[in-house]
Order: sequence, then structure tokens, then C-alpha cells
Amino acid sequence: MKIHNFKWRNLYLWFVFIVLYAPIIFLIVYSFSKGDTMNNFHGFTWAHYQDLFADSRLIAIFLDTLLIALLSSILATIVGTLGALGISQTTRAITKNTLLSLNNILMVSPDVIIGASFLIFFTALKIPLGFGSVLLSHIAFSIPIVVLMVLPKVQEMSRSLLDAAADLGANSWQLLSQVTIPYIMPGILSGFFMALTYSLDDFAVTFFVTGNGFSTLSVEIYSRARQGINLEINALSGLMFLMALILVIGYYFINQYSSRHRHANTRGHRK
Repeated sequence: MKIHNFKWRNLYLWFVFIVLYAPIIFLIVYSFSKGDTMNNFHGFTWAHYQDLFADSRLIAIFLDTLLIALLSSILATIVGTLGALGISQTTRAITKNTLLSLNNILMVSPDVIIGASFLIFFTALKIPLGFGSVLLSHIAFSIPIVVLMVLPKVQEMSRSLLDAAADLGANSWQLLSQVTIPYIMPGILSGFFMALTYSLDDFAVTFFVTGNGFSTLSVEIYSRARQGINLEINALSGLMFLMALILVIGYYFINQYSSRHRHANTRGHRK
């Protein structure tokens, strides 16, 4: 019976992965087609990738999107990490639960509502829509993600570590920089990469707050797709998928290295 259930579980997992990845593979395969549509594969070519790299507007939008993602992820990681530390140190249960509830509300709120809210906010303050509005919006919706990823690591950390460091003469800055931050680093990295991923593929919020000729890849792809099928979009999708795959692999190896380094330090202290 156990073997039978194990086989069925594997088949189900394979089915789920096929359903998830089949559309992506379909797009990538047709990015190498000589034709102009996805009706039939007309032979292998790099022409669509050459057209993509020759499209100066799309390259500029890609660089802007990457800049927005990196800046918003770094700033959101800093603010979110400090927020997680602040929430963990809150002694009153009602205050902590309120802060966590407010953070979780932003996580489950529809992107359309968040985007419309930011649009009203920027319009009311007469903030011009463009690079700045998109950056602020991405920072805002990335902070709850970072808090959610960092907070469990903060709560997992034993208070005895801080007490031992304080007994050895560590001041507040040394406790933060040499004890707390190294311990919760896996959570910080997780929050950073999650914020980076959310920023790169966000469409709904960005669609509301972009303007003044500024655009991101998701908005540009949507605009071009409405004009008709263009296999240059397939080529771009293939490169974006490759970038996401590299980020995931990079995060995996960084996380593995951090875990081994932390365990090695733990064994060293025990000795």
C-alpha cells in the first residue's frame, strides 16, 4: 500500500509540474521558430533574439525594470528586516498582533486595490507618475514580504545567544551586527530574493502608477501583446525565465553556504 501511494503521489507531482511548465516551454520553443506566429514551428532560428537585442527601447525598459527591482528589493529588505526586529521586541501581545495583522493584510490584498490606492495617494500629493512612483510602490508592497520571511528566523533565535554576547561585553551595535544579523541572514536573503522576484514580474500595481513615458517589462509586454503576436516577446519571456532560474539556483547555493557556515560556527563555539 505504501508503494502504491508513493507512485500515485509522484504521478500527481509530475502532472502538476507539467501543467505549470508546459506553457513556458511552449513560449520558449516558439521563440526559436522562423515563422511569425505560434501556429506551426517553421525551423530553428536566432532571428527573434537578434531582433530583441536590436530593440533599443526594450533594452532600456529591461534595464529600468532591473534597476527598479534591485533598488526596491534592497531598500525593502533593510526596512523589512528592521520592522521584523521591532515587531519581535514588542512586549505587548495586542500591539504585536495588530502589527502582524496590518502586515498580513497587505499580503492578501488584491494587487488592483493596492495599485489604485497608490494612484490615488500619488495623485493627491501631486507626485508625478514615473520612475519614482513605481519605485516607491514596489518598496511598499515588498516590505511585508520581507517581514514575513525574516520574522520566523528572528523568533527562532534563542535569547541566550544575546545574553551570552552581552555578558562577554558586546554593546548594542555588536549584538545586532555580529550576532543577530548573521543568525537571521537566511531569512534576510529569502526576503530579498522574494522581493526581487515580485518586483520583476509585477504588473497590476505598476500599471496604475507608471507614467511620463516610463514603463517596465510586464507593462510593455502587455501593451505589445494587445497589438498582436510577436515572437520577440517569446524571446524576451525565455530570457526572463532563464534569469529567474539563475536567481533561484543562486539563492539555493547562497542558502546552502550560509547554513554550512552557521553550523560550522555553532560546532566551533561548542568546542
